[in-house]
Parts: sequence; structure tokens; C-alpha cells
Amino acid sequence: MYKSHHPNAYLHGMRNIKSGLKARTKILLALEDGVSTARKISDAAGISYASVLHHLHLLRRNRIVDVSASKAPYAWRVTGLGHGRLSEAKG
Repeated sequence: MYKSHHPNAYLHGMRNIKSGLKARTKILLALEDGVSTARKISDAAGISYASVLHHLHLLRRNRIVDVSASKAPYAWRVTGLGHGRLSEAKG
């Protein structure tokens, strides 16, 4: 795992190339402040909207983030599992 990347940016069972790790790190840092939409994450992270959605779906598949699908725009958040993995990496 790369030390300069967010601990949850590394996804198991897939290739973790530097550009993907960098993008997921920016997304996770944007989500650390709480729930946000993909558009707001895109603006905050300086990543294209399509790329943010791609990485959010990868993170969701690994249960790091989840989405509230009750109404649009969808609100993304870090899951309890995602917070747990972050705590394990720090301790």
C-alpha cells in the first residue's frame, strides 16, 4: 500500500494503479467531512464527474462508501466499515 494515499483508497481484488489511488484518496478526503453528492465531490476534488462516479461505484462495491438512493441527488457517505478500516490503519 502507498503511504501517501488514503488507507481506504486501496481496493482488494483489483489492480490499484497510482492514478486510481490518487483519485480515490481525493474522493475519500472530500467525504471525511460528511455526506456529499457526486457533483460536490467532483468540484472539491478537482476530478471529472464521470471519474468520481466510477470510483464511488468501486468504493461502494468494496463497502467503503454507500449511497442514499431515497431521492436525487444521491448522497454519498463513508460506511461504518470504511470508518473501521481507517481506524485500524491509524492504530
